[in-house]
Amino acid sequence: MKVMVRKNAEGIYSVYVPKKDLEEPVVRFDKESLFGGTVTLANGMVLELPEMPAGQSLPLTVEARKVSG
Repeated sequence: MKVMVRKNAEGIYSVYVPKKDLEEPVVRFDKESLFGGTVTLANGMVLELPEMPAGQSLPLTVEARKVSG
């Protein structure tokens, strides 16, 4: 599914899922770079994000895979 990854002024990441009109903050992630691992959203949804080159500017739309939730 396509999702948009954003980072707000306080440095908190969030993920927006357009098909569900859902935006949730990221509460846990595997890798410091956020990409190339799984992220857990505040509602319990777990998504696997693709590997991306370091230094990607946000917001960024990527193809994510839903793992659970």
